Amino acid sequence: MIEYKHEPFTDFSKEENKKAFQAGMELVESYLGQDYPLIIGGERIETEEKITSVNPANKEEVVGRVSKANRELAERAMNSALEAFESWKKVKPEVRADVLFKAAAIVRRRKHEFSALLMKEAGKPWKEADADTAEGIDFLEYYGRQMLELKDGKKVQSRPGEYNRYDYIPLGVGVVISPWNFAFAIMAGTTVAAVVSGNAVLLKPASTTPVVAAKFVEVLEEAGLPKGVVNYIPGSGAEVGDYLVDHPKTRFISFTGSREVGTRIYERAAIVNEGQIWLKRVIAEMGGKDTIVVDKEADLELAAQSIVQSAFGFSGQKCSACSRAVIVEDVYDQVLERAVALTKELTVGDPMNPDNFMGPVNDQNAFDKIMKYIEIGKTEGELMAGGEGDDSKGYFIQPTIFAGLDPKARLMQEEIFGPVVAFAKAKDFNHALEIANNTEYGLTGAVISNNRAHLEQAREDFHVGNLYFNRGCTGAIVGYQPFGGFNMSGTDSKAGGPDYLLLHMQAKTTSEML
Repeated sequence: MIEYKHEPFTDFSKEENKKAFQAGMELVESYLGQDYPLIIGGERIETEEKITSVNPANKEEVVGRVSKANRELAERAMNSALEAFESWKKVKPEVRADVLFKAAAIVRRRKHEFSALLMKEAGKPWKEADADTAEGIDFLEYYGRQMLELKDGKKVQSRPGEYNRYDYIPLGVGVVISPWNFAFAIMAGTTVAAVVSGNAVLLKPASTTPVVAAKFVEVLEEAGLPKGVVNYIPGSGAEVGDYLVDHPKTRFISFTGSREVGTRIYERAAIVNEGQIWLKRVIAEMGGKDTIVVDKEADLELAAQSIVQSAFGFSGQKCSACSRAVIVEDVYDQVLERAVALTKELTVGDPMNPDNFMGPVNDQNAFDKIMKYIEIGKTEGELMAGGEGDDSKGYFIQPTIFAGLDPKARLMQEEIFGPVVAFAKAKDFNHALEIANNTEYGLTGAVISNNRAHLEQAREDFHVGNLYFNRGCTGAIVGYQPFGGFNMSGTDSKAGGPDYLLLHMQAKTTSEML
């Protein structure tokens, strides 16, 4: 098997790449506003009730209308998945992996189309959309190869006269609840991790980005995935989500989203319902309050650039985004001043225009929530940049910096999920680490320092699942920086890592007397 190498990002400074991307945009334009059915057991089902997906940069523009599942259809999907699981679990792991490799090849050929769809449906600028699609391809390639490594189980000891084996077998039917912020990468990654491990899936994508998921399910069909192994059932969390989380036949739930919804799922999944003969497994990735720490012995230009890129890339709508900059007082003013200058250079507008660094935020709810936090920020610190929003045509918010925050301020503690970063001053490096660790989250963090002893101290004491030195705190690459966090950031299920597939399987020991 060829060694895994991550999918390269597109170089948009090359004219031919720009043209190819524009062709992808034209293709997506040609099918905007279409209707998409549910897919249950390979059957396409139209419902009267629809979820309407709109372009967050232009809310008049309908990306597509998606049929909406209800409890009855969710039950039908569960039965279809249970049936498909009985045969899929017996399909050789090599064959399951081949479906992923074929799907990766199809997406690679349609890369710019998927990226353009992310631009329309999720409001992603060119580079962010391209990185999202590349990451989805990476998940397909990486998990396929991981399955080939795990297919023979692990070596265990045997004694004279006995032969022991330790094999991994699938769990059953899983509910995959995917987020809108990485509408392709995380949706595809969580789905195929479950599938290649031999499970069947009920896929409930985020309600603001269901079209990209519908297109991906079509890719899986084209790649040869049998009917019923993945069932596409967008619907409301309260109706379909709760029903499936509670379902006695649900074996595991793979969730990416907010702390609030994640803890609720975790709690519900712990209840053993009538007819249930297992404890449900929950794989949860739930957000962060991520800090970049800047030491006094640091490259201050790198520090300012890292903060701005990590805070405002994709409008700060990443669970890994830099939401807090904690800077040792000796260099605080210089870093703040430079970060403010860089922020004021950023352009915000329709992501179709490649010159815009930032596009819109996700929807009206996101816009209102972020603007509320900006008002809170004005009472807690000093507004240094941004602070304005305009939702007349799309949901646009200017990149915003607040300075002089108390470490316990709401802006320093609560996940905002938007283009807002809070600056706080630390007395020294120890104090900076203390502030960095003072939230209930533990997802990503970064330290900008040229002091080796301080980097080693952070390696031990900065309590996050993904810690970066002398770079920003976003942009984990599949297979290179396995991604997942501690505490309220989730179950530390390291997506794109060597043990991620094991979360979707269980180990079986067989012992034969010879």
